[in-house]
Amino acid sequence: MAAALAVVAPFFFLGTASGHDLEFHLSSWMDVARQWHEGVLYPRWAAWANYGFGEARFIFYPPASWLLGAALGSILPWKEVPGAFVWLALTLAGASMFRLAREWMPAGEAARAAVLYAVNPYHLVVVYFRSAYAELLASALFPLVVLNAVRIGRDPSPDAGRGAGNLPPRTLRRDMAGLALSFAAIWLCNAPAAVITSYSLVLVLAVVTVLRQSAKVLLAGGAAMALGLLLACIYIVPATAEPGWVNIDEVLSSGLRPEQNFLFTSIDDLERNLVNLILSTVATAQIAITGLAAAVSIHLRHPLLKKARELWWALLALGGASAILMLPVSGLAWRALPKLRYVQFPWRWLLPLGVGFAIFVVAAIHQTHARRAWTMLMAGALLAAAWYSGHQTWWDTQDAPVTQAAISQDRGYEGTDEYQTRGADHYDLPQGAPLVALAPVEENENRMKRGRLGRVRVERWAPEEKIFTVEARKPVRAALRLLNYPAWQVEVNGEIEEAESHEDTGQMLFDLPEGHSRVRVRFTRTADRTLGAALTVLAAVVIAGLAWPWRQVKS
Repeated sequence: MAAALAVVAPFFFLGTASGHDLEFHLSSWMDVARQWHEGVLYPRWAAWANYGFGEARFIFYPPASWLLGAALGSILPWKEVPGAFVWLALTLAGASMFRLAREWMPAGEAARAAVLYAVNPYHLVVVYFRSAYAELLASALFPLVVLNAVRIGRDPSPDAGRGAGNLPPRTLRRDMAGLALSFAAIWLCNAPAAVITSYSLVLVLAVVTVLRQSAKVLLAGGAAMALGLLLACIYIVPATAEPGWVNIDEVLSSGLRPEQNFLFTSIDDLERNLVNLILSTVATAQIAITGLAAAVSIHLRHPLLKKARELWWALLALGGASAILMLPVSGLAWRALPKLRYVQFPWRWLLPLGVGFAIFVVAAIHQTHARRAWTMLMAGALLAAAWYSGHQTWWDTQDAPVTQAAISQDRGYEGTDEYQTRGADHYDLPQGAPLVALAPVEENENRMKRGRLGRVRVERWAPEEKIFTVEARKPVRAALRLLNYPAWQVEVNGEIEEAESHEDTGQMLFDLPEGHSRVRVRFTRTADRTLGAALTVLAAVVIAGLAWPWRQVKS
C-alpha cells in the first residue's frame, strides 16, 4: 500500500499523468457513471461518444476497468479518480504477488517481491506515460493466474496458505475454480492482456506438465481455462459476434501493428518512434535485470530451485518467451498464432515478465552477502525508472474537469476509430447537431434542415431509448444525433421501421409519413448478448460447485 501511494504521490502535486489513454478512460468512466444516474446499470452503448452520436464502445471494451472507474467517480471528485484507480490497482498487484510468493517464500521475501512487482518498471511506464488503466488492472491479477496454474493438482506444501485460518483445504476442484476465476477476471479487464495471459498460461501449464510428468495438469488446466472463458462470455460472445458491425480492423492500422513495434524499430512516424524508444529502453533494462538476477540465483543455488522447481522453470520459460516475442525474430509467431496480432505492441509482453522480475531479483538479493546494499541499489533503479517515465509524460489538472463538463452539458467527447460503425467516418459527423433534424424525402441527405417541414418534440432522450413526436407537413426524412447500429430498433407509431445509415458518417436516417408520428428508438438486446450472459451464469454455477467445500458423509 505504501509503495502504491509513493507511485501516486506526484498526482497530488503535479496533477494527473496525462498519458496516451487517459482521455479514453476518463470519458468511459464518466459516460458509465452518467448512465447509472439514468438507470442503465450495465451500459453497452457509449452515449456521449462522437459528441453525442454514440458508439458501441462498451460492447467491445472489457467492463472491469470502466465499471471500477465509474464506481470511484461516484464517490470521489473526478480529478482524484485516476490516482485512486492507480493506487487500487498497484495495491492489488502487490497483494496478488504476495500471495504467489508466499506459497514458497518466507513472509519477508514475499513482501519484497510484492513491492517489486507492484512498482516494476513496466507498471511505472503504464501509470505515468501510457495511462493504460485497464492493462494495469489486468497485470495486477496476473500473479494469481501463475499461482493457480503452478499449483493445480499439486498437494499443498506445509507452508502454503500459512495464516489462512479455517479455510477449506485445497483440492484439485478448488484449484481449477481458482484458475478459472483469475483467468476470467483478466479477460474482463483488457483484451490484449487476456491474449497474452492465454498464451502465457498454456506455456506455464506445459512446463509444469513436463516437470511433473503428469497429463492431469494439462487436462485440469485446460478445463479451467475453458471454464474461465465461459465465465467471461458476457463480454467475449458479443465482442466476437459483432465486430462486423464496426471498423474493428482499425486497431491494426498503420503504427499499431506488431511488426512496426518490435524493440527499437523505426517507422515513418516520429511520435511512434519516440514511444517505441521509451518502451524499448525500459524493456531492455527490465529484461537484462531479470536475466541477471535469474543467473545469480541459479549460481548461488537459491532454495527455490528445489522448493519451487516448477515455478522457477515456468518463470524462466515465460521470461524467455516474453523477451523473444519483443524482437523481430518472432515475426512468424506474430503472424501465425491466433489473435496474437491484436496484442499490437510486442513490448506488452513486459506484463508477464514482471512476475519473473520480482521473484528472481528478490531471490538474488537474498543470496548475496550485502543484501541492504543491493536492496538500496534496486530501489534507486526503480526511482530512476519512475523519474524517466514521469519525465516523458504531460502532467495536467484540466483533463477531468474538461471531460466532465463536456458530458454534463451534453456536448460529448471524441469517439474512437475502431468502434465507429462499419464503413463510416466519425470525423465527418456534425458537432452540435440537433437531436432530430428533418429534411424532404426527395432532397439530398446532406441538405437537412428543420425549416417548415414539421415540428419535433422530444419526450425522452436517454442512452438506450429515444422517444419523440413529429408533426410533418409532408413526408420527411429524420436524421438523429445517433449512429446507426444493428442493435437499434426504430418504431414509428408502433410499427418497426428499417433505419438507414448516412453513407459518409453512419448517422441514423429513416422516413416519416405526413402528419403525426410517434417515434421510439431503443437499444435492443441482441441474441449474442443473451447467449453470453447465459453462458456466464452457467459457468458461475459450475465454478461455485467446484469451489464449494463439499464434505463426504460418513456411512
